[in-house]
Amino acid sequence: MRIVVDTGRCSGHARCNATADDLFPLDDLGYVAVTDPEVPAGQEKRARDAVAACPERALSLVDE
Repeated sequence: MRIVVDTGRCSGHARCNATADDLFPLDDLGYVAVTDPEVPAGQEKRARDAVAACPERALSLVDE
């Protein structure tokens, strides 16, 4: 599973980070800055919960 971020839609609410800070780190301005898009095994539910928390729908997951 891989995280996909639409940076143009991210408004910096940081709800993804509040849900799974290790999967959805923030940059210095408070916007999501995913550097490793691969979701570790066993972390899929946390990733889904964080994606669902985004009010702008800037995040998605792709099954690989």
